[in-house]
Amino acid sequence: MRAVHILFFTDNFPPETNAPASRTFEHARLWTRAGEQVTVVTCAPNFPAGKVFPGYRNRLFQREVMEGIEVRRVWSYITANEGFLKRSLDYASYMASASLAAPFVRKVDVVVATSPQFFTACAGALAARMLRRPFVFELRDLWPESIRAVGAMANERVLGALERLELFLYRQAEAVVSVTESFRRNLISRGVDGDKVHVVTNGADLGLFAPRGRDEALAERLGLSGAFVVGYVGTHGMAHALETVLTAAARLGADPATAHVRFLFLGDGAAKKSLKAEAEAAGLTNVLFLDSVPRAEVGRYWSLLDASVIHLRRADLFETVIPSKLFECMAMGVPVLHGVRGESAAIVEREGVGLVFEPEDPAALCEAVTALAGRPELRQRLSGRGPEAAVRYDRTALADRMLGVLRAAAGQTPFTPELAA
Repeated sequence: MRAVHILFFTDNFPPETNAPASRTFEHARLWTRAGEQVTVVTCAPNFPAGKVFPGYRNRLFQREVMEGIEVRRVWSYITANEGFLKRSLDYASYMASASLAAPFVRKVDVVVATSPQFFTACAGALAARMLRRPFVFELRDLWPESIRAVGAMANERVLGALERLELFLYRQAEAVVSVTESFRRNLISRGVDGDKVHVVTNGADLGLFAPRGRDEALAERLGLSGAFVVGYVGTHGMAHALETVLTAAARLGADPATAHVRFLFLGDGAAKKSLKAEAEAAGLTNVLFLDSVPRAEVGRYWSLLDASVIHLRRADLFETVIPSKLFECMAMGVPVLHGVRGESAAIVEREGVGLVFEPEDPAALCEAVTALAGRPELRQRLSGRGPEAAVRYDRTALADRMLGVLRAAAGQTPFTPELAA
């Protein structure tokens, strides 16, 4: 069986460390190790601060090779991850530049584009049309519905037009790879052929994320020695409603019984500045904010955590998502405090890896933190279940599953029932 040349469009890629960048990189690296050829078209790394990373420039074209993956970076309008109009210009400029770069990639077998936003998918669909190759849409978020869910835009006429474009892209795709079963059901209910929608969930790189002893030197440097540390690791965005976590921190900090609890926020995002200002105004001394760190360093910070908070707003849309950090928590053996309804909460309860609480309910979060901090045997049990469950979400197996979908779309192998959800 000959190698397949996969042309992959994503506007996030390492050294960026957000979920789309990590999933794409880990899959592409595993595909190249399996003998496939992967070309990624992305932009200069700048997420989420809107500042180009050291060693890169926002140029018309740059090329590098990362672990066997050919990476072609194109110019885009760069802005911080805040403000709907500026972000839309960012997305649209990447779409234009990436589409123009596509014809210069030779002997492509299949074109893949990933969301959350689908300007990237537009670039993929255009490239597939120009190259006369099949197009695969990797669906990570129901955009533009997520815009509506967080209140980032209220113009229903524009949102309606974007939804029509969304459905057009699904129908143009040879296959759709969804990260959740809920997304698949949503597409089918809206008239998309279920036979071409395949579910490949997020997972964890078990070579990078595994249980490890607490990094005591790091804990001492951060002033966390002897503390019970509750961590939030990831994007600080509008969808995450992290004000709930700050309110819980304030209540726990005022209670002598939980004075040893500390909250660690690691990452960046549109809401981080306001969150820091809120914590400072409230005089919270049990909260620590840190900027993003290189992916290879993230494990050191995970090792400090006695529990990890996963939280999204209380909205119907978010009942369909599975935050990717859930699988990293499992792999690290860190108990989860899960403030998300729906499919992901069902995984937490089924796998026995954490406690579920109602989103946007600080009192419920306080109760969950208190339970873990006061019951070492509960924490140990939840921690032990994590690595056992993570094996079922091993990124290697999931990458292989998606590769099967791509090979079938390229005509190398037939679609089989086990590829579909």
